[in-house]
Amino acid sequence: MGDEGQPRKRTFRKFIFRGLELDKLMDLGNEELLELFRSRCRRKFGRGLGRGASTLLKKLRKSKKDVPFGEKPEPVRTHMRNMIILPEMIGSVVAVSNGKDFIKVEIKPEMVGMYLAEFSITYKPIRHGRQGMGNKFVPLR
Repeated sequence: MGDEGQPRKRTFRKFIFRGLELDKLMDLGNEELLELFRSRCRRKFGRGLGRGASTLLKKLRKSKKDVPFGEKPEPVRTHMRNMIILPEMIGSVVAVSNGKDFIKVEIKPEMVGMYLAEFSITYKPIRHGRQGMGNKFVPLR
């Protein structure tokens, strides 16, 4: 209790995915990683990723490799909304198509195991009944 004048150091919460910290999660092989995912993700990877997903991963690796430390990599554009976010994608920037344009998404550790589509909304939310919005009746004369 003698440290009354000193400010307390702020501790940050470590990211843990299903009991594993981020460092250990990055070191896992494909089989061990699949055991941590939900059944839908396990099924998708069990059936094979395909050429589009492997191409996207290659582009993400290349964009992360070319960037200096402390800066964000260039966004990689994709239409693959059904791609599951893997631990090796953390730190990348992906521009996900929503049908009209591309929405930039920075991949964070909390997103592991989710789909890219969850972060690129395809519709514009509206509010019904707000004053001043919509068309008003205007008489001819």
